[in-house]
Amino acid sequence: MEIINRRARMASLTRKLRRENKTVGFVPTMGALHEGHFSLVREARQMCDVVIVSLFVNPTQFNQSDDFKKYPRDLTADAALLTEYQVDYIFAPDTTEIYGENFSTYVYVENLTESLEGASRPGHFRGVATVVTILFNTIRPDFAFFGQKDAQQVAVIKRLTQDLGFDTEIVVASTVREESGLAMSSRNSLLSEEERRAAAIIYKALREAKLAVKEGERSAGRLAEIVRSKIMSEPLAQIDYVSVVNSETLAPVGKIEENAVLIAVAARFGNTRLIDNMVINKRL
Repeated sequence: MEIINRRARMASLTRKLRRENKTVGFVPTMGALHEGHFSLVREARQMCDVVIVSLFVNPTQFNQSDDFKKYPRDLTADAALLTEYQVDYIFAPDTTEIYGENFSTYVYVENLTESLEGASRPGHFRGVATVVTILFNTIRPDFAFFGQKDAQQVAVIKRLTQDLGFDTEIVVASTVREESGLAMSSRNSLLSEEERRAAAIIYKALREAKLAVKEGERSAGRLAEIVRSKIMSEPLAQIDYVSVVNSETLAPVGKIEENAVLIAVAARFGNTRLIDNMVINKRL
């Protein structure tokens, strides 16, 4: 396994891999690796000849400088963990490699980025879309792997990939959860033990909504209320939003019909903000 810090070196290497007709799988991360990331790496290892994992904490997708500063970073520990998964290359650039001097070009995906996380974190998806574009341009992967937990991010990246003509297939893996049902996230490490136990209420709430659909509930408003009420039963929880939207367009829906819908949640436990979601339809 080789750790690469320079964009020019990474681009040169992947050009060589393409000339050799090697399929390249790419797992973009911000480090602080956990089982959710490793499930993506395993999927990439099964599908591809070469696996590249990026470790880059992207400053442009953080709304608050304090949030960026406290995001966990440990390149040595992450690299050691990745050796167990037969990763071929780690791309770990510093900020100046990605955003050079006088950087002034950003990517904005319309319609998918204004609601949900976009409303709560203005500019977040401009940062995500920009860094993914830079990474895709550098690596030109055949496959890129993302987790369902970040459902809005997945929708944005799928649209970006299609609109900008990247020859990359986006592979979406199921959310990996802790035993309690809490979706695995790098931010979980910021929770106290009490907050971590309390945060499992999000998944319990989503499961209640899924059960309601199974029993015949079709009102999106009622489903949102079921989720909201369940989460509010936990004293440590503070809800940011509960939304029921089309799983592809992210447009609000009023009724559960044939097309799959996404129930998306963001909530705070102490100073830590968590997101989760569940895709459901009337055929459950």
